[in-house]
Amino acid sequence: MNTPTRRLISVVTPCYNEEDNVEELHRRVAAQFAQLPDYDFEHIYIDNASTDGTVAAIRRVAGTNSQVRAIVNTRNFGIIRSSTYALLQANGDAIINMASDMQEPPELIVEFVRLWEAGYKVVVGVKPQSKETPTMFALRRLYYATIGRIADIELIPHYTGFGLYDREVIELVREIDDPYPYFRGLIADLGFAHAEVSYMQPLRVRGVTKNNFYSLYDMAMLGITGHSKVPIRLATMSGFALSAISLLVAVGYLIYKLMFWDSLSFGMAPILIGFFFFASVQLFFIGILGEYIANIHTQVQKRPMVVERERVNFEPSSRD
Repeated sequence: MNTPTRRLISVVTPCYNEEDNVEELHRRVAAQFAQLPDYDFEHIYIDNASTDGTVAAIRRVAGTNSQVRAIVNTRNFGIIRSSTYALLQANGDAIINMASDMQEPPELIVEFVRLWEAGYKVVVGVKPQSKETPTMFALRRLYYATIGRIADIELIPHYTGFGLYDREVIELVREIDDPYPYFRGLIADLGFAHAEVSYMQPLRVRGVTKNNFYSLYDMAMLGITGHSKVPIRLATMSGFALSAISLLVAVGYLIYKLMFWDSLSFGMAPILIGFFFFASVQLFFIGILGEYIANIHTQVQKRPMVVERERVNFEPSSRD
């Protein structure tokens, strides 16, 4: 009688300057797999050229745990490219994507696996509630609501990429070969039936967030330009509407001037206000157009997602 092959689950964790978190995170991940004795697991850290002791901390864990592997990048390639690249290096029958700041609870792993066993190829963690500042959470809700309305596909609200993905899903991501993917939109675009596991996002206990305004803006615009044509079409429709309004105002002013030639004095203020209004509208939509062009530019460059400096604990047969 043949012994059934044990299935492997990969946990992928991108990190940058998280020396205070990587060791505890692995302890919590390992504790969850202790409740899943029928599975093997590997924990892959991908480090974006941290400037603190993160790589040393990962080495300490990897030195005593053969399940822990690491990829160290030559520079900081950003969370989007780095995390997607790591997912493609994983060997598991299912792959779990999880941040290193422990604001995405490892304690959901058992539930993720249970739902995967039930037949879902995509199991996502969603955070309808958070302990972060009310202002930031309100802005996130506004963004999710906005992109949900304008997207060409149905996106998953309050989902950041945290979840479990079947090997079939990851192989499709590999075939798409997007060098700068909006991963949560890509998952929605593939159309697999998914299960959602809700959680309360905890506050960060150690370290500081690496998501500054620019990185959040970049991710937001990537989601909009990658999955919606509404902004660019809004620019076209606004152009038609403003042209029609301008024509009506011009005709109305001409008629009024002919009727009250001597008494009507238009003045400079309306001209200046109108000029700056139309200039600002033009600049706004030129910026929108630029975002779409920048997205296309990134696609056609076909640069590698990341460049590796070294690997730790990877076997030669690992996927690359």
